[in-house]
Amino acid sequence: MPCNGRFPTLIALISMFFTGAAGGLLGGIAGALILTLIIAFAIIITFAASRLLSATVLKGRTSSFILEMPPYRKPQIKKVLLRSVLDRTLFVLGRAVMIAVPAGLVIWLIANVRIEGISLLSYASDFLDPFGRLMGLDGVILLAFILGFPANEIVLPIILMSYLSAGTLVEAGNLSSLHSLLTSHGWTWATAVSMILFSLMHWPCSTTCLTIKKETGSIRWTAAAVLLPTVFGIVACIVFTSVVRLLGAA
Repeated sequence: MPCNGRFPTLIALISMFFTGAAGGLLGGIAGALILTLIIAFAIIITFAASRLLSATVLKGRTSSFILEMPPYRKPQIKKVLLRSVLDRTLFVLGRAVMIAVPAGLVIWLIANVRIEGISLLSYASDFLDPFGRLMGLDGVILLAFILGFPANEIVLPIILMSYLSAGTLVEAGNLSSLHSLLTSHGWTWATAVSMILFSLMHWPCSTTCLTIKKETGSIRWTAAAVLLPTVFGIVACIVFTSVVRLLGAA
């Protein structure tokens, strides 16, 4: 299911490639409808994944959910706020910092360390390019998803950093200039759809993976939570791209 970190990318892609020409109220309604359909598709995929697990690795296991209703007590505002801050906000932020700081250093290094005048970022994206093209993306986009593991919000800035050959993450400007930049690097509506598909279904971010590990206490189930959506995303992108190329509609 898409988290808050994926919505800005989804909305930007919808606005640039599918509703940009409409604008105004009509464009807003069309964008909202497309986003709703995307979320509905994500829900269908979630049920399909659940069905697949029930028929394979979870086959034969009974599933039970027991909810014990505690006695009702008047909420204590101070305790609620304190627990929310300590147990939720600070805990999540702490885990994010643990991943974001070293990840930021890695991103800066591969963007600035050069071999024969070519950055490690370019070497990595060129290596991934053939597989990215198979998925309807390119090496830069695929690498951005990998480097965006700490937080989905940085996927698009990493793409811009790569396309602009910048040494640091780049903020997206207005949608018109961003659309021009992307199309100049070969993006089409089919590229946008493939990115939307992979944005929906690729691996969870680092904070989510840490939460899964903490809740399940199992590296195996954490790995499954990473691999299952990623395989779904790769297959969906390859199938969509193959159909588009077969029909010559790209």
